[in-house]
Amino acid sequence: MEKIHIEQIRPDLTWRIRHMAMYPELPYQTIKLENDHDGLHFGLFAGDQLVSVVSLFNEETVYQFRKFATIPEFQGRGYGSLLLQHLINYVSPLGASMLWCNARSTAITFYAKFGFSETEDRFSKTGLEFVIMQLQLNN
Repeated sequence: MEKIHIEQIRPDLTWRIRHMAMYPELPYQTIKLENDHDGLHFGLFAGDQLVSVVSLFNEETVYQFRKFATIPEFQGRGYGSLLLQHLINYVSPLGASMLWCNARSTAITFYAKFGFSETEDRFSKTGLEFVIMQLQLNN
């Protein structure tokens, strides 16, 4: 059994995995966020290999995670669940009131398992449907 661990990583370490998992058909530059250097970035390592990443941004007590991605051949192994639970556990003691994301409509049930609820806010981008999902914390 490979050792799994999660640690904070540099923003540039997220880019390759974002590109592979999210938008492999688009130019590499499209997966970079202009505020990447303002966020916190977490990576899940399976053994020595970085396989899943997520980026976290906040405004006061409201936290948004973006570019949550797992290398395609490592999807379905529970790594994303471990990384999302890590985020929830990370922001809760910081006094977070809410954790939210722009979820692909295909991922609604995944986020619902963690207590996220759908909002009325939906939009399309790059041919994909999204819904804003949020988790109330520390109420």
